[in-house]
Amino acid sequence: MSASPVAVARWTSAAGVPVLGERQVPEEAAVALVYAHATYAVMMASPADLGDFALGFSLAEGLVDGPDDIEELEIVPHAGGVELRMQLGPLCAARPRERARRMAGPAGCGLCGVQSLAEVFRPLPQVAPGFRIEGTEIFAAMGAMVRGQRLNAVVRATHAAAFWQPGHGLIALREDVGRHNALDKLAGALAFAGTPGASGVVLLSSRVSIEMVQKAARMGAVILVAAS
Repeated sequence: MSASPVAVARWTSAAGVPVLGERQVPEEAAVALVYAHATYAVMMASPADLGDFALGFSLAEGLVDGPDDIEELEIVPHAGGVELRMQLGPLCAARPRERARRMAGPAGCGLCGVQSLAEVFRPLPQVAPGFRIEGTEIFAAMGAMVRGQRLNAVVRATHAAAFWQPGHGLIALREDVGRHNALDKLAGALAFAGTPGASGVVLLSSRVSIEMVQKAARMGAVILVAAS
């Protein structure tokens, strides 16, 4: 669990003096995504499930088409953060240079650093029609996601992205200080497991924004459910 204790002082309307105590806060680290020894982006993220993050981010950026396109992945901790060092296969090796963003992104950043409007509205894959789910099952899925947020239950300060399959329930959940990171981690986890995005529902603890919809579409998800 990526959390650390800190000292706090609490004020309440009933007390005139602060009550000293301790609480858990989520850890956050600078995570550099490095392709062929060149840094493509630096994101602030929760330092957990970083293999999933490396693959999910790469898929969302269109740098790879699947797990097999990453020939090597090394997670290298440093005093100032973590490097995710990747070597891509020959069919994808040039993509990071073609779409270099050279950005330092805060945890809430989804489109930071793109260099043209055309990059914001790149063509998206057509999602498959026909998938349906009952409204009662959506409520059950969202409830399961809330119960599955083990980190957020402690820190009350992280987002989650989860995947629900009818008949199977919640099959994957990832948490992060950033909602975009959580969704990238989920995408990576599903891709590693070989689970098609069209086989279930993507759930978010956060609001929906254009980049979250784009990420879900690249996952092949037909239905996206969010808290707001």
